[in-house]
Amino acid sequence: MKRGTQVIKPRIREILSRELPPELVNLLPKHWVRIGDVLIIPLRKELEPYKHRIAEVYAKVLGVKTVLRKGRISGEFRETNYELLYGSDTVTVHVENGIKYKLDVARIMFSPANVKERVRMAKVARPGETVVDMFAGIGHLSLPMAVHGGAKVIAIEKSPYTFKFLVENIELNGVWDRMTAYNIDNRDFPGENIADRVLMGYVVRTHEFIPKALSIAKDGAVIHYHNTVPERLMPEEPFKTFKETAREYGVEAEKLNELVIKRYAPGVWHVVVDIRVFKR
Repeated sequence: MKRGTQVIKPRIREILSRELPPELVNLLPKHWVRIGDVLIIPLRKELEPYKHRIAEVYAKVLGVKTVLRKGRISGEFRETNYELLYGSDTVTVHVENGIKYKLDVARIMFSPANVKERVRMAKVARPGETVVDMFAGIGHLSLPMAVHGGAKVIAIEKSPYTFKFLVENIELNGVWDRMTAYNIDNRDFPGENIADRVLMGYVVRTHEFIPKALSIAKDGAVIHYHNTVPERLMPEEPFKTFKETAREYGVEAEKLNELVIKRYAPGVWHVVVDIRVFKR
C-alpha cells in the first residue's frame, strides 16, 4: 500500500490552480492511499463543489482507474463507507510483500498502517504448523503465513461478501493445498485443541471471543490477540483482560510480546499481544 507524498505533486497543483479559487488550492489533499489501482483521498467540505474534477485530475496524474473519498469504517464486518468520486470499478488486486490481495476497496477495509504486522506474520509462522485465523477477512494476516511461512491455515470469515474474496485470494496465491476457508461465525467452528497458533485480528470486541480462541488452541499454542485500548489503561491492557478470562477457563497465559499497531481514535490505540497459553 502506497501513501502519497506530503507535498502535492506539482502537476496536480498546476492543473487545479487554473480551475479552483486560490484559497481552495491549499486545501487540496496532500496525502492519499493507493490500493492497487484505486486511490483513497480525504476531501475537505470546502472542496465539495469541485470533488469530481479534483478526483479526475488525481486519477490521471497518479495513473489510477478509480478514486474514492475517505469515509468511516463501521459495523460488525468493519466495512468501509467511501464515496465514489471517479471511475466505476472499485475491485482491484493489491500486491504487497509478494502477496496478491483482491478486494473491493469501497466495501472492505485494508489498512496501510497494518503493513508491518502483515510482514511480521509472514516471519513468525513455521512450516507445517496449524494456524486458525478467527477473523480472516480477505486473508490480510493469514495469507502471509501460508505463502511465506508454509503454515497450514484454517481461515474463518463470517461476511459472505468478504469470504468470496478470501477464496479468490487463496487461489490467486496458489496456497489452496494448505489454506482452507470457512464462511461461518468463528464461534460455530467445531475444532478444539487443534491450533499451534491462533490469529485474533479484530478490534473493539475481541475480548468476547477469548473463550473460543482458548478452545481452538493447543496446550502451548501462541495467540496473537488484537484489541483497541484506551491509553490510560496501557500497558496493563489488553493482556490483563485476556489473562483473567483465560484463568476462568483453567488456562494460564504468558505475554511474549506486545506491539502498538496504530492510533484507532483520539486516546485509543490498536494493540496486539503475542500470548502463549498453557492448559491444565
